[in-house]
Amino acid sequence: MATQTTSEQQQRAPDSSQVLTFVLGNETYGVDILRVQEIRGWSAVTKIPHAPAHVLGVLNLRGSIVPIVDLRMRFALERAEYTAVTVIIVMSVVTASGRRDFGVVVDGVSDVVDVNSAEIKPAPELGTRAAIDYLLGLVSIAERMVVLLDIDRLIGRDLGVLPGGTEAGSPAADAA
Repeated sequence: MATQTTSEQQQRAPDSSQVLTFVLGNETYGVDILRVQEIRGWSAVTKIPHAPAHVLGVLNLRGSIVPIVDLRMRFALERAEYTAVTVIIVMSVVTASGRRDFGVVVDGVSDVVDVNSAEIKPAPELGTRAAIDYLLGLVSIAERMVVLLDIDRLIGRDLGVLPGGTEAGSPAADAA
């Protein structure tokens, strides 16, 4: 009997995926590991005039200009100093104009964990759709709650366009 490779096992378990977890303050968040291009230490960025406050600027990564978003500022959390443990996660994001790399600044990276889709709970109603429209759900991992992010919707708002060409802030986007 032939042994299964990891790739074959993943194909046979479509209800499971791997998530990169990271921390912002006391909270743990997660994104699909397949979207992560690179994890790098903090480095200064080139500021872009009139960019939203949470868009820190851009980095030149091997010839590509990559916008950098501070997730603490994006989520209206208390500002923190950038230190040796501050991390930039470079991710591939799907926008109306196609795939593009984007960096997010986080306090630190935790683990890569397996998540069974049956264990993901829907985001609770918080009175406003805007508060949860970029959440895929919540999952409990090792006694902690992990907020799973829809990085396309979250970053799509920063670009002003959601996947599918819907303008952020339009009635169609708010109803999505």
